[in-house]
Amino acid sequence: MLPPLKPIAMKERVSLIFIERGEIDVIDGAFVVVDKNGVRTHIPVGSVACIMLEPGTRVSHRAAALAARVGTLLVWVGEAGVRLYAAGQPGGARSDRLLYQAKLALDETLRLKVVRKMYEIRFDEKPPERRSVDQLRGIEGARVKKTYQLLAQRHGVVWKGRRYDAKDWDKSDLPNLCVSAATACLYGITEAAVLAAGYAPAVGFIHTGKPLSFVYDIADLFKFDGVVPIAFKIAAAAPAQPERQVRLACRDHFRQTKLLGRIIPTIEEVLAAAQVKPPEPPEEAMPIAISEDEGMSDVGHRN
Repeated sequence: MLPPLKPIAMKERVSLIFIERGEIDVIDGAFVVVDKNGVRTHIPVGSVACIMLEPGTRVSHRAAALAARVGTLLVWVGEAGVRLYAAGQPGGARSDRLLYQAKLALDETLRLKVVRKMYEIRFDEKPPERRSVDQLRGIEGARVKKTYQLLAQRHGVVWKGRRYDAKDWDKSDLPNLCVSAATACLYGITEAAVLAAGYAPAVGFIHTGKPLSFVYDIADLFKFDGVVPIAFKIAAAAPAQPERQVRLACRDHFRQTKLLGRIIPTIEEVLAAAQVKPPEPPEEAMPIAISEDEGMSDVGHRN
C-alpha cells in the first residue's frame, strides 16, 4: 500500500514550469517526461502549482490523474506560451464556495462592493463614489491604458497600444508579444490558485462571459506589480528569444515575491468586501480529497 498523500500547500510550491516536445507519463511511480531519444526527466509534480504544456507534448491518462490528485494544474498553451488553449482542473470548485461566488456575482449590489474592493487593491486608493460597475470598468480601462504608456516611456519602448490577433500571434509587435507571454504565465498560476481555493474561473465580477473571467479579475490585481514591467524591460533589450526570456523572468519574479502565497488570501479579501458570510458546506457534501491539516491553506481540493 502506498502511503497517504500529503500534498504541499499551494503557497509553498514552485509557481510553474514549461514542458515541450516530450511524452509525459508515470513510470515507476514517478512523473516523468520522455524525449524522442528515450531520456527520462523527472518532474516533481507535487511541488509545482502549474505545468504549462507547449506544442509537441503528449500526456498519458496516468499522468493527468496524478497531477489532479496532487492539485497541480495542467495548462495547454501555444508556442512560447503566448496562447492559452485549455486547462485540466486540479480539484477545486467546492459547491459551497461556488454558491457563495455566484451569489455575489448575481446580486448587483454585492457585485459592486466586490468590484470597488478590486479597484481599491489595484490602484491603492478608494474608487469614486456613486459609480456603477460599467463606469468603474471604464475608469479602470483608461488608467490601465495610461499605465502601459508610462511603462513604455520608462523603458524606451515604442508602444502603439495593446494590440494582438489571437488567431495569429506572430503578427504582434515585440512589446505586445512580451506582454502576452508575461500575462499567460500570470493567468496560469492565478487559475491554479483560484481552483485550489475552490472557486470557479468563469464567474467573474469585472470580466464576464469568458471561461477565465474570475482569473482575469484576480490576475489584474497583480499584473502591473511585476509581469508587465518585466515584459517591457525585456522588450527594450530585444533579445533573440524574447518569449523565453519573459517566461524565465516571470518564474523568478513569482518565486522571489512568493506570489502564490498572496493570491488566495487576496481572493478571500476581495469577496469578503461584500460583507456576506460564506455558507457552510452541506452535511452530505463530498469530503475534500486533501485533508485540512494544520497550516494547510488550500481547502478546495476534492475527489
